[in-house]
This record gives sequence, structure tokens and C-alpha cells, in this order.
Amino acid sequence: MRAVVMERFGGPEVLRFEEVDDPVPGPGQVLVAVEYAGITFVETQVRAGRGPGAMRRPSLPRIPGNGVGGRVVAVGPQADPGLDGATVVTTTGGTGGYAELAVADAGDAVPVPAGVSLRDAVALLADGRTAVLLHRSAEVKAGEWVLVEAAGGGVGTLLVQLATESGAKVIGAARGTAKGELVTSLGAVAYVDYSRPGWERDVIEATGGTGVDLVFDGVGGRIGAQALAAVRPGGRVSVYGMASGSFTEPGERVTLVPSGGVPSAAEIRALTEEALAHAAAGRLRPIVGQTYPLARADEAHRAIEARETIGKTLLIP
Repeated sequence: MRAVVMERFGGPEVLRFEEVDDPVPGPGQVLVAVEYAGITFVETQVRAGRGPGAMRRPSLPRIPGNGVGGRVVAVGPQADPGLDGATVVTTTGGTGGYAELAVADAGDAVPVPAGVSLRDAVALLADGRTAVLLHRSAEVKAGEWVLVEAAGGGVGTLLVQLATESGAKVIGAARGTAKGELVTSLGAVAYVDYSRPGWERDVIEATGGTGVDLVFDGVGGRIGAQALAAVRPGGRVSVYGMASGSFTEPGERVTLVPSGGVPSAAEIRALTEEALAHAAAGRLRPIVGQTYPLARADEAHRAIEARETIGKTLLIP
């Protein structure tokens, strides 16, 4: 099969499209013919050798990619034979997704429900379960002012929709006019461009001077610190990412939303199923802004790092 192989850490150019041996499913595993592979921003950080925590410098060589969708073409021993031929989305355990064939634990393979395209299901696989967990943990209430950073991205677009569905008044923050139009079309009552100086004051002004009750912070760094200035005293902040390279330190003025720890495999599956159920019911619409052939995974990484993408980015073998 053909796959994207990474033998060293560095820029997008370290992602090489090569012929490799076909993987074989082991006990309790399935083999998926990949139709779509998801990319997360964290994967670009891992590729560069600066991923968060334990993902900073994984062993090499490796095939990147942690989320795929396609048809199960082989079932290993002790795996459910009923999965053979099923169309599923699944995590891969952190590696092996950027390929024509991927092995996954059978327990991680979630059948795609009726009414949801495989493309949308893969877009929801990582970002959907993340958004559902963040939204639930933050206990978003009707009438609250909620600021969503990186609101034009994969997770951000979903958080805008979930918070709006809960009756919150959402302010989206991102870069550029196109993302602003997208965010407001998803239900945000206001949009601010956080590449502009003093954008946090625009957020406070949009709330009528009170400040927001909650901020979803997936950026960190300078943007995260500025967002905290727009939170009312006693408000909440949900810190879930470090796209800037560093996490936000909330301080004593606001309350940090508990992360709930690392979800178990069963919890991840349940969150994925919940996100897919929201999509099947029409309550959640993933935004796939761009797709790239698998052979151009390096270009996809480059575009994501340059903040040129909107919504989710997928690879197509």
C-alpha cells in the first residue's frame, strides 16, 4: 500500500509518500480501507517535535494519523466478524492513519449512522468528541455569553453550534473575513478578528460591557491571555489546546473548567457516538473546508500551520 512516512522531526517536508507493506490485523483488530483520514493541529505539532506532553517526540519511523473512515476489509482473530464489510470511523491508536489501509482495535470502530456521510463522520471523529466533551464539562447555560477562540477551525465551528444550541450567546474569534462569515452563519451573534490589536475590548463591548461568562481556549499564548481579559470576574475558562505553543495560565480571576482527565477507550467511543448522533439529528454540521490527496499531506500540514484553512482538513487516499 501507499502511505505517508515520517522518519525525522521537522517541517512538512519530512512527510514522505512511499510504498510500504500492507498492515495485518492482529487479535481483536480490524483492517480498514481508508477513504478519508483526518488531520488535527496537534499532529502538525507532533511532526515538528513540539507536541504536548507525551506526544512531544514519539518513536520513529512512523505513519502519522489517528482518525480514519472507510470499509472494514479484514477482521483479525477474536474480533467481531460482523464488522467485516461495515463502513466505520475509528481511531488508530495514534499512528497509521495517513495510509491506504489502517489497522485499528475492533472496539474503536464505530459504524457510521444513517443520514451521515462518511466524509462528515470522519470530520467529527476527533473534533466532534472533543467538542462534545468540552461543551458538557463547561456546563453551558442558556443566556450565557460564550467566547470561542479559533472559531473557524474544526473544533471551534462545532463548539459554536453546540453552545448556540444550548441557548448561549456566542462570540466567535478567529482571523479574517471568510471565517467571520462562516462563524456567524453557524449561529454566533458576533465575530471578532483576533489579529487586530485590542480585539478583547471588542468582545467586552459586544456583551454590553459585562464580559463573557465562559471562554473556550484552544489557542493559548498571547491570544489566550487576551481572551482572559474579556472574561467577567468569576467567569470560566476551558483550556484545551496550545496552538500558539503554550497553554494559558488562568490565574485567580477566573475559574478553570475541570478537564475530567484522559477519557477511557469506552468514553471516547461514547463521545464519538454522541457526536454522530447529533449530526444524524441535524443538530451538528461539521465544516470540511478543504481536502487533499494523501500524496500531498505535506501541503495540508503547511496550510494548517499557516492558518489558511477553514473548518476540518481531510486527506483522501
